[in-house]
Amino acid sequence: MKTTAFLRSALLVAALLAGPIAVRAADDLGAVKARMSQRVGAVSAAKARQVAGENNQGYLEVRGQATAAEQKTIADENADRRAVYQALAAQTGTTPETVGKHRAQQLAGLAQRGEWFQDAGGTWRQKD
Repeated sequence: MKTTAFLRSALLVAALLAGPIAVRAADDLGAVKARMSQRVGAVSAAKARQVAGENNQGYLEVRGQATAAEQKTIADENADRRAVYQALAAQTGTTPETVGKHRAQQLAGLAQRGEWFQDAGGTWRQKD
């Protein structure tokens, strides 16, 4: 009987804590989305200069002589993508790697002419 009361108490505490954690996660993803939106121009410019390309894992990869600012942009973008992929994986019951690979296919299709992307087999190509 004491065990049942303890379990009920533990479940109640877990339920009470889950709400704030979910809200914090949503706030965190909102901040990630805002950062990514602010970075779109810099990411596009790096891809247009052909110093960055989309790899087949859903991340940006340095492809040329990137400046320090471009390298930081790429690293920041990848960190935020990783957070998004982890959140989507948790929501869909899959892995962040699977989400990233799916997103890589989408990004390859959205690439502008001349931009680099990596196909599923690992070969780098420029968009025609």
